[in-house]
Amino acid sequence: MPHQPTGVKLRRKSGVLELTYADGSVHELSAELLRVFSPSAEVKGHGKGQEVLQTGKSKVGLTGIEAMGHYAVRLSFDDGHNSGIFSWDYLYQLITHKEQLWQDYLDKLQAAGASRDALPADTQVIKIVDPSRQH
Repeated sequence: MPHQPTGVKLRRKSGVLELTYADGSVHELSAELLRVFSPSAEVKGHGKGQEVLQTGKSKVGLTGIEAMGHYAVRLSFDDGHNSGIFSWDYLYQLITHKEQLWQDYLDKLQAAGASRDALPADTQVIKIVDPSRQH
């Protein structure tokens, strides 16, 4: 596997996944980036166009990592999310396209009027649906 790292470290305190490769390169992916780009159905949906914009994840942390054979890891986050299985190839894509992916995410948040910051615990959010647009 060309994109399989030679070392993987979960840095809980800083919220970073550190990947080392055979060429000696070391790359870091933040918990927030990993959470908002989780390959799970909760985030990706079940098909094109069904992606769910993740909001309020700026302070999310990594709590665990589990090897999934020789091809992937499952990451656990402190918001309870743990269903994303990150293949080595997917992690490598996140590394190589990190800046563009992050900018696209920020643009989507802005377009949705959403935020990276979590809402206060005493805040309730409801969705207002315009019945005339339900067709």
